[in-house]
Amino acid sequence: MTAPTFKVLVIDDSNTIRRSAEIFLKQGGHEVLLAEDGFDALAKVNDYQPHMIFCDILMPRLDGYQTCAIIKRNAKFSGVPVVMLSSKDGVFDKARGRMVGAQDYLTKPFTKDQLLQAVQQFGAALQGAA
Repeated sequence: MTAPTFKVLVIDDSNTIRRSAEIFLKQGGHEVLLAEDGFDALAKVNDYQPHMIFCDILMPRLDGYQTCAIIKRNAKFSGVPVVMLSSKDGVFDKARGRMVGAQDYLTKPFTKDQLLQAVQQFGAALQGAA
């Protein structure tokens, strides 16, 4: 049995992070959508309806917390798992991420294994719910 394919949205203002996440996730057999900031992401979430979202915290215009909170407030997307990405590994950041509805938190630079493990973990939960 092959692992299921998920549509994963990666939101990060760093081209390098977006590209490496895209490569890792595609190697894991997933469909990848990229967004460079929160506004870009909100349009894509609506159009593509991803199964899971990785969201950077520090972004211009709309930060990761605001982006996550807006996604989670929409009943249609409130069940989509969001994993925050940050270069800081702070307790406060993790707590704040949970407050806006994020499921988990990865510290950058992340590894391919960390990324794919998060998709498997939350994807499996989604399949159970579906």
